[in-house]
Amino acid sequence: MSILANIISLTIVFAVPLMLVALGGMYSEHSGVINLALEGIMVIGALCACFTLQAFDTSGFGKVHPQIAMLVAIIVAAVTGMVFSLLLAFAAINLKADQTIGGTALNTFAPAFAVVMTWAIQGQGLTTIQIPSWIRITQENFGLEPGKGFWDMLIFKYFYLTTPIAIVLFFAAWILMYKTKFGLRLRACGEHPQAADSVGINVYRMRYAGVLISGFLAGIGGIAYTIAVGSGFNSSVGGYGFLALAVMIFGNWKPVQILGSAVFFALFKVIAAYNSSIPFLPKFEGMKDQSSLYQMLPYIVTMIVLIFTSKHSQAPKAEGIPYDKGSR
Repeated sequence: MSILANIISLTIVFAVPLMLVALGGMYSEHSGVINLALEGIMVIGALCACFTLQAFDTSGFGKVHPQIAMLVAIIVAAVTGMVFSLLLAFAAINLKADQTIGGTALNTFAPAFAVVMTWAIQGQGLTTIQIPSWIRITQENFGLEPGKGFWDMLIFKYFYLTTPIAIVLFFAAWILMYKTKFGLRLRACGEHPQAADSVGINVYRMRYAGVLISGFLAGIGGIAYTIAVGSGFNSSVGGYGFLALAVMIFGNWKPVQILGSAVFFALFKVIAAYNSSIPFLPKFEGMKDQSSLYQMLPYIVTMIVLIFTSKHSQAPKAEGIPYDKGSR
């Protein structure tokens, strides 16, 4: 039962960054801007958040008020993600640059920038930013006795502040997209921006809003991924930004379906990461390095799923097309 509890709790932890980043991509693409820079935004958000946590750990504030420190780090990740996403927004909206090339350029820039900043602060060659152990929410935070039962393992072994925040942001995304004027206008700008403009909607402003919200969520997704991995920040998020794009497409740009897709892909990520400790998986005794086979599993599943579902996906019709106010 403890193995089952571990698998479920780890799946939730790994699903959180996938869902957040995929929701971020959903906002951006519903506004009409393809955000391929999600990977780079995650890197920048995680970089700034981890340095914030390190500063709190050094000062001692984090040990006294761990969840306040964690909340500040999450806010830092969100804000820096928004600031970094402004580069894509300016290039795509104001300069009408190719959005795919702009996103790829930012993805290339972010890890290099993270390495330079890490070396500048920690010293050359020290590429890993260690995460303090006090960020985890434990039974003691609720005045409970530590236990090793099924529910203790399920809830508290991998319980971080990013999980309840992700739940709140998921419900906020559903309400915002389908129950507010903002969501209706955002989706209109991604479907037919000329028609939206004709009824007085500022398409440029809505597209900026979509990209900024995507940066906000992807920045939080960056620190959530780093926490899930648990080995510190190494100027990379392991391709999770691209995997989140697949989750978004598989989820058909809809919050509820994105949630289900994130859990589905996270389960395979957990199987890949912890294959040696899951007893019912085949061991492939003849292979020299069986872990490499399982490491490929999430991406193989991603390609297979996209092959069978991409024909039925309904992307916003105007995504990736620069809006020209003078054209009709």
